[in-house]
Amino acid sequence: MSTILYDYELDENGYKVRLLLGALGVAHETVGVDMFPGAEQTRSPLIERNPLGTLPILVDGETVLREAEAILVYLARRHDPAGTWLPGEPGALGQTMAWLVFAARDLQAATLARRTAMFDVPGDAASLEQASRAAFNAMEDHMVLRGIAGRRWFVGESATIADLALFPAFALSRDHGIDHEAYPALRRWMRAVRTLPGFRTMPGIPDYH
Repeated sequence: MSTILYDYELDENGYKVRLLLGALGVAHETVGVDMFPGAEQTRSPLIERNPLGTLPILVDGETVLREAEAILVYLARRHDPAGTWLPGEPGALGQTMAWLVFAARDLQAATLARRTAMFDVPGDAASLEQASRAAFNAMEDHMVLRGIAGRRWFVGESATIADLALFPAFALSRDHGIDHEAYPALRRWMRAVRTLPGFRTMPGIPDYH
């Protein structure tokens, strides 16, 4: 059964999925999509696979999935029976899912801010920056407390899909003018993410951490 990821190289949502595919060592094919400026994902044949016209899209045999966070859950459950990336313990599972919601909801401002800066997508840059900083501040506060407790990851004792879902928006935030110097705990966390097996970078990810 073949696994195909329809993706745009500079899209942070697709990058989340690429990170997990690399960490799990899943053999797959990546099909490049002209998201900017071509909006290829909004036309046939991709619009038939995802009527919302968004990326990424994962096709795994007969299974077709949209939304990066949903794809992360699927891949972790399918290819990681030990439950390292998606914990089975109820508390850790709930915390992981809460951060996935945060990634899809609260970090949307950072995604839009980057698209406004890089691809001329319409948006109120000042409001998006303010919302982005608020989300990053919440992440920083969490990781400060985790660091005091001797923990390196957002949930549990090892990396989970929560870390992979959160990583791109912050790591790429310099693309829309947010410097990382004000977030020392997140900088330490970024260094840890870069050490994960199968880690792959993308344009815009800093390498100085």
